[in-house]
Amino acid sequence: MKDMFKLDGKIAIVTGGAGGIGEALALGLGIHGATVVVSSRNQEAIDAVARKITDESGNEAIAITSDVTDEASMQNLVDRVVEKYGRIDILVNAMGMNIKHDAFDYPVEDWQKLFKVNVEGTMIACKAVGRVMRDQKGGAIVNLSSVRGIRGYTGGNSGYCATKGAVELITKALALEWAPHGIRVNALGPALVITPGTKHIAENPELAAKYAAAIPLGRIGMPEDMAGAVIYLVSDAAGFVSGQTIYVDGGLTAA
Repeated sequence: MKDMFKLDGKIAIVTGGAGGIGEALALGLGIHGATVVVSSRNQEAIDAVARKITDESGNEAIAITSDVTDEASMQNLVDRVVEKYGRIDILVNAMGMNIKHDAFDYPVEDWQKLFKVNVEGTMIACKAVGRVMRDQKGGAIVNLSSVRGIRGYTGGNSGYCATKGAVELITKALALEWAPHGIRVNALGPALVITPGTKHIAENPELAAKYAAAIPLGRIGMPEDMAGAVIYLVSDAAGFVSGQTIYVDGGLTAA
């Protein structure tokens, strides 16, 4: 039992690995022993994350660009990883976006863009890596959901909530369909997390206090708060856990 959280010898891909949450998850995996392949569309950004992982963990990390909305791009990523390492043990889909509009006037092109990245991108990545995991008879996948996948929210978030609800059901459906192949599929459901896209909240004391007041633990989440749950979900400690979403939300969804 003492080694159940170790990821030594595991090969992990983190899509969206240059984002605030994605970087923290990639770093956590590396520190706990995994060889990490950091991926997004921005080569410079993922190069920096890969260097940080290697510097802080001493484990190998590489950067390979990909676009989760493009099947050929994702397949290229998978092929390169398998060619180099022979297997893929872990996939963490940390990419995502939000476009806010009043629901009465939500532009269909923005709605489609959200679904393209958050929903189609999740499925494309799962499918490409899942085939490898099927052939090697096992693996662990974690998708990025949100508390908005089970709780509606105002402020123009109807599209975002819809995509995260879809991610929740993709996760459950794949967990059932792929269980015979030894593939576990779970999700991470954060509340508000301070990232480059939300740093304006942290920089505004009044606004930060407002958001923190809604969290039972009394503070806003940080990217590093998310890493422990993902390390658990991809480790042997969670070997009997599949089809679940862990809400790392300071108690928000307990109400």
